[in-house]
Amino acid sequence: MSESAPSLAKPEAEFQPYIPAERSDVPEFTPKAIIIGVIFGIIFGAATVYLALKAGLTVSASIPIAVLAISVLKKLGGSTILENNVVQTIGSAGESIAAGVVFTLPGFLFLSADSQGSSFFEYWTIFTLALLGGVLGTLMMVPLRRSLIVKEHGNLPYPEGTACASVLIAGEKGGDLARTAFQGVGFAFAYAVLQKIVKLIAETPALVSSQTNKYFPSATVNGEITPEYMGVGYIIGPKIAGVLVAGGVLAWLGLIPLLASLVPPDTIATQLVKLGYLGSLTTAGGRGGWDPATHTFGNTAVAIYFAYVRQIGAGAVAAGGFITLLKTLPTIIAAFKESLGSIREGASAAATRRTDRDLPITFVLFGSIGLVVVMALLPFLPGNVLGRLLLGVLIVVFGFFFVTVASRIVGIIGSSSNPISGMTIATLMATCLIFIGIGWTGDVYQPMALCVGGMVCIAAANAGATSQDLKTGYLVGATPKAQQIGLMIGAVAAAVVIGLTMKLLDTPTAEMQAQGINHMIGTEKFPAPQGTLMATLIKGLLAFNLDWQFVLVGVFLSVTMELCGVKSLSFAVGAYLPLSTTAPIFVGGAIKGVADYVAQRKGEKVEESELGPGNLFATGLVAGGALAGVLVAILSVNEGISGAIGKLSVEHGLVGSLGAGGYQLLGVVCFAVMGYVLYRVSRRPSQA
Repeated sequence: MSESAPSLAKPEAEFQPYIPAERSDVPEFTPKAIIIGVIFGIIFGAATVYLALKAGLTVSASIPIAVLAISVLKKLGGSTILENNVVQTIGSAGESIAAGVVFTLPGFLFLSADSQGSSFFEYWTIFTLALLGGVLGTLMMVPLRRSLIVKEHGNLPYPEGTACASVLIAGEKGGDLARTAFQGVGFAFAYAVLQKIVKLIAETPALVSSQTNKYFPSATVNGEITPEYMGVGYIIGPKIAGVLVAGGVLAWLGLIPLLASLVPPDTIATQLVKLGYLGSLTTAGGRGGWDPATHTFGNTAVAIYFAYVRQIGAGAVAAGGFITLLKTLPTIIAAFKESLGSIREGASAAATRRTDRDLPITFVLFGSIGLVVVMALLPFLPGNVLGRLLLGVLIVVFGFFFVTVASRIVGIIGSSSNPISGMTIATLMATCLIFIGIGWTGDVYQPMALCVGGMVCIAAANAGATSQDLKTGYLVGATPKAQQIGLMIGAVAAAVVIGLTMKLLDTPTAEMQAQGINHMIGTEKFPAPQGTLMATLIKGLLAFNLDWQFVLVGVFLSVTMELCGVKSLSFAVGAYLPLSTTAPIFVGGAIKGVADYVAQRKGEKVEESELGPGNLFATGLVAGGALAGVLVAILSVNEGISGAIGKLSVEHGLVGSLGAGGYQLLGVVCFAVMGYVLYRVSRRPSQA
């Protein structure tokens, strides 16, 4: 963090922002700032959808957008610190709303067949829920801003918001932070083109033992060696990355070989039929490549993963989220009580200074009422008018509660640790209990429950990011009303692109359609772990059709981890995800660990968590790799363009000359080169 950071933590009475409240001559809410902010919101929103569907993880976008805003606006004739703040405020809404959407709404695809949940996974439904949830998160933060951001300034640091303010102030003073982030974007994009289009780099090198292996059948070690995974691993660090991969090691090198030794192939196939992953025992294909003639699988490990391990993983994630909720319950209750008291105290305070101007409270009240009315009247949402009216009321009530909670929690531990999964689980459980109480227990009510959980999740995620943005604005001297309007604009822009991106990535290939697979989301490419979890919970509570024996194994895995002093949620997500996802993330975390160790041995300062060159380059890797993935997905939808891209592939020639193993080894070498580059960048002197 920059040298100016400590001065930002004075008590409210002494605090003076970087731009004084008396100055009204500094350009702020300008057209170019709004347009650039919307563009960044669209870019990072699409990239977050891609990354969250693949890995079940997101990274904070505020700081990278602030860095890029300084550079881009400088090229467009210069800008003020308040304009740069508007850009990052609008842009960050895209990332936070995308995270909330991706963690919940894919659950429509995994609800019971009779619920017709997949029919609601359409663009206009996704757009509406994303927009309303994002706006709700912003609205609810309007009355909370003074109590949480201003009055609690000395107690709630809001780490990302404070760091972002430091970036903006450093940029105003002539900092050069954007270059490293752009280098990461460029490197990742070039790597991704070589991997996804030219096919010079193998996408998922794998080492799998055969099912007939006497000692270790169907054990799997593989990795999707992409730049975005390495970047995510570096950002989250070695500890979290290690816990994450530990879950994958248990699943793919422990549970799957054990089940492969004990469970006959026909039993596995029967379970896949029950879960809808295989048409029938006489139908070839499905997960794992079932052969009804020989009663064997082409890939037994994948078959067992979908038949059993995903349910075990879902149980582990559910328990991990619930344990997280229980651990934060005292904080939640205290946050809610304190915020209500602060609102009552500050409701009558006059806001005449520029830095005290919020949207009027009447806007919040009528906006919330309007949200309920809109929910009730839109015919493409699940339920009838009265049912949707109840949904709207539940969303506003739960939304206000968890927005308050999310804002206070991220004020202490940061947005990246915001336990929105636990809050969403609590919302779903409460909603389902209300449904059961009024007799709504049929499959048809499952999509309605997911609507409530989804919108509250989106609102809580956006509230966490909004809180950090408002903290940044408070420190640099922004106008709160301008930021709040900007967040609304960002919510609209994000909602437009998030729905398009999700529908695009959900498009299956012709080969998959021939096998009866109609959605790419839910496959190994886009497993969407949180969405599956939400659907699993709703079905278990309303339809009572879970294989509880497998779910409970996962529950006690999480309990065991907590008893060992390990945060169970990260471990549980690792157990749910393919090892191909968590292994390369662990490599990125290991590089961060090595870089920090070397710095300590040499008596150097360990890299700051947000502003160091390694983290900026890693953020660029995430953005560049994810954007390349979205671009390739867009191009692949058109068969003509897809065919032309296919002609650029050198995979066939390389496999012919190097062999399949040699081709995969070449990919591993390229991934190692990228890791070395990241390490060397991390050892540069900090630019902050």
